[in-house]
Amino acid sequence: MSVEEQATKILRMAVEQRLTDLYFLPVGQQYQIKKRTSTGIELWQMMTRTEVKPLLNHLKYSAKMSLSETRRPQLGARTLKMADSTVFLRLSTVGNFENLESMVIRFIYAYADTNQFIFPQQLTQLQQLSQQRGLMLFAGPTGSGKTTTLYRIARQNAQEKIVMAIEDPIEIYENNFLQLQVNEQANMTYAELLKVSLRHRPDIFIIGEIRDEQTAAAAIRAALSGHLVLSTVHARSATGVIKRLTDFKIDQETLKDCLTSVCYQRILPTEKKQAAILFDLLSNQILAAAFNGKTPAGWPKLLEQAWQDGIISSETVKAYQNG
Repeated sequence: MSVEEQATKILRMAVEQRLTDLYFLPVGQQYQIKKRTSTGIELWQMMTRTEVKPLLNHLKYSAKMSLSETRRPQLGARTLKMADSTVFLRLSTVGNFENLESMVIRFIYAYADTNQFIFPQQLTQLQQLSQQRGLMLFAGPTGSGKTTTLYRIARQNAQEKIVMAIEDPIEIYENNFLQLQVNEQANMTYAELLKVSLRHRPDIFIIGEIRDEQTAAAAIRAALSGHLVLSTVHARSATGVIKRLTDFKIDQETLKDCLTSVCYQRILPTEKKQAAILFDLLSNQILAAAFNGKTPAGWPKLLEQAWQDGIISSETVKAYQNG
């Protein structure tokens, strides 16, 4: 089998398993090949340095990355043709202190409604909230499906409204949206792309992730200008989202004016041996109470209800009780 055939086989297997990320990590004289799925990171296989070197070189070449650079960080991109779709790949490499390269491949899939929900009525509530103007924030750890949920909510409005997405990087390909990618080196920052986007008069903004003061300010500015703004943020709970935004120097009164809902989510294993999403949703009076310093008991109560309904096990309740 040629190196190209080997690389294609690995990538196709990754897509068939619906991996989000594939890691090539040097460990001693070998490489760990790890995969990230919706439920976490697992070791896929071990390979020797000799086996991995030509494989990494081929992947770098296919993504238009420099083969001679093995120390400094590099970014590249390519596509992978499958039988019924095209998957976008984003490649990132960097060398360690021994000048051994690691590589991470992010798989960007076209949007698909494949997620299951612990309580489907929560999704209906989210869809109803998306009919308002203002800021909707989706929180959860990496791999919790928050971007997919965000896209699902935006997509239901795409037939009758203009949706623009500003992301760094683009995580899901959606041809019904106008998707712009941040490029700091070309001065295509969140703030600059937001200015450009406003001229297109969109109805809905997607701002990929609020990760610093600049993106927080951009999201607030768009929400206060009368748009529906959907964005994600890393927080350990629904109420933690408010603190996260104030950490980014967003005044709480300003946040009260534009924040319409917060959705914290996790993907839980169910008794049917499937994975399903549980939401902790703050809106209306519950959101107002959170602003006043009260901690809603939503997440523990939702876990308890899911257990009583026979959807999840008591072990799952214990494992996820802290969010």
